[in-house]
Amino acid sequence: MNFEDIQTVKKLLSVPQKIVIVPHKNPDGDAIGSTLALWHFLNDMGQEATVISPNDYPKFLKWMPGNDRILNFEKENTQARDKIENATLIITLDFNHLGRIGQMQSFLEHSNATFIMIDHHQAPDDYAKVTYSDVHMSSTCEMVYNFIEFLGNTDKITAEIANCIYTGIMTDTGSFKFASTTSRTHRVVADLIDKGANNTAVHHNVYDTNSPGRLHLLGCALKNMVIINDHKTAYITLSQEELDNHQFQKGDTEGFVNYGLTLEGIIFAAIFIENKEEGIIKISLRSVGDFSVNDFARKHFDGGGHDNASGGKSELSLAETTQKFESLLKTYKELRAS
Repeated sequence: MNFEDIQTVKKLLSVPQKIVIVPHKNPDGDAIGSTLALWHFLNDMGQEATVISPNDYPKFLKWMPGNDRILNFEKENTQARDKIENATLIITLDFNHLGRIGQMQSFLEHSNATFIMIDHHQAPDDYAKVTYSDVHMSSTCEMVYNFIEFLGNTDKITAEIANCIYTGIMTDTGSFKFASTTSRTHRVVADLIDKGANNTAVHHNVYDTNSPGRLHLLGCALKNMVIINDHKTAYITLSQEELDNHQFQKGDTEGFVNYGLTLEGIIFAAIFIENKEEGIIKISLRSVGDFSVNDFARKHFDGGGHDNASGGKSELSLAETTQKFESLLKTYKELRAS
């Protein structure tokens, strides 16, 4: 954030505001962690803040402090719409265009509130009065820490805030193994632990609370893995029937796509998950090195994200989608084995 933006935010928060904080649809650890951290911070300042999620999110994130105060737009629609209608300030976190919030989009587009955006994805829209966008950041949660620091309030970071921020950084960095993890990231994490973040408990709550169905589904996913050594690629498919047979719950496939990258010589991994209710194939893409899955997703699968982690969708069948995917691989020279 530049000096002018910091002063604008300080002026906005110097008076009482009715604040709505919004993550993207199907929020992950970084989205929920950043929104709850900011919610705690703003309410502790004396502001009236509410987090409204476009829809539900995984059970392994519902232990987080403040989770019970989040409004689900799909399930608590009347209350959520009232909060949006009366908001004077709307802060969007971990996304940068309003198409990422599903049914909430039109309500935010018609809002007269002032907008602040905090996000680390590429190509941000210009809907916000203050846009804090940095694609080099490990996570939106690290940016929320910076945001609090810009305001001169890191001494106001409580254990609750620290645990929320730690969760988002941990999940979005793959437990600190992705290239976006910098020395600054580790210094932020060290300060969070000093301020009360319980790293052992966070790891346990996120990664060690699996259901038997999820582990059996992982076995199914790995059995379905297709390895294309000639294009340094591995992909997984999961049909709706396979999800149903393993009592699929939201969040159960989180992280599955990364298993492809654990194979020697593989630099591009994908997972294709059938969603009959929405009539789409949900796609997650991961890479290592210089191959940009952000560009790949934007060009071919109506998606985007980061250079090494992106998502998309397809309205073709599962078989047609994977056929399209395999045919595209042949056009990328950097995926051909040397």
